[in-house]
Amino acid sequence: MQLNSKQENVYLIFGFVILWNSGFIGAEYGLPYTGTFTLLFYRYLALTFLLAIYLKLKHQFQWKGWRYVRHQMLIGLLAHGVWLACVLISIDYGVPVGIVALVVALQPLATGAFSGVMVGEHTPWNQWLGLVIGFAGVAVPVVTRVNFQDTSEIFAWFIPLGSVIAITAASLFQRKISLNKVQENIPRGLSLFYQSLATTLAVILPAILVENLAVDWNPVFIAALMWLIIGVSLGAYTLMWILIDRINATKVASLFYLGPPVTMLMAWLAFGDEVQITDLIGLGLVFLGVFFTYVKSSSMERSQHR
Repeated sequence: MQLNSKQENVYLIFGFVILWNSGFIGAEYGLPYTGTFTLLFYRYLALTFLLAIYLKLKHQFQWKGWRYVRHQMLIGLLAHGVWLACVLISIDYGVPVGIVALVVALQPLATGAFSGVMVGEHTPWNQWLGLVIGFAGVAVPVVTRVNFQDTSEIFAWFIPLGSVIAITAASLFQRKISLNKVQENIPRGLSLFYQSLATTLAVILPAILVENLAVDWNPVFIAALMWLIIGVSLGAYTLMWILIDRINATKVASLFYLGPPVTMLMAWLAFGDEVQITDLIGLGLVFLGVFFTYVKSSSMERSQHR
């Protein structure tokens, strides 16, 4: 049975949401045995090596000019290096992965606010309404969990805001490149190679100078590292860029609202993390927000065909 474009998008979205949020779980499994920057270094060193082999075998390993390379390296630094460093530091501080996912889910609001300026895309009222409702769904569990009397705890829990800024900038920049259709024939693996290389180069110094590349190599850490490389870095990021190419940046960003409930479910299954009633309220608001973001009213459909 041949799938139409809408059905393909549904499968792409489902795969992206599962793979993307499994990265939080993989990170929590791996961090007890190494430092933040060391984990990132080994992950992206291996990823860069694997991509180089793949591109060589496919005869796609080529230099496309500094303009292209610097664009991809900037995207990699933001979407991989800064995004993950902030997430891992927060988890390493002891913030639950579900809470990290909640903070990161603020990204759609930022993307919606700046997509018009950066990309020139119009955001209709139903998407703004969906983003606001989704933001409320994120805020409810966060406010009830954070101890606002402890400044160090507040700081740790707001470190993921750096991830929000970084991945929003990377998503909009990638979308702008896609709309300009300047690099449409560039192999996706080549783009990911330069992004991975930039991340490896960015984290190597803190990994050596701060953490001495120290790792407790054991089966749990190796399994977590392999999943982060193959399932998340190769799988989830590839699906994200495909979706950005196929639908607008605001809709792709709204998928991050699904992160908190999915991650909390995974964390409950993997670590027994408690799910509170406020989490369920937030979950309901999140799905309502996603509904408004993706579903156009009949009146809107009619107005667009006039």
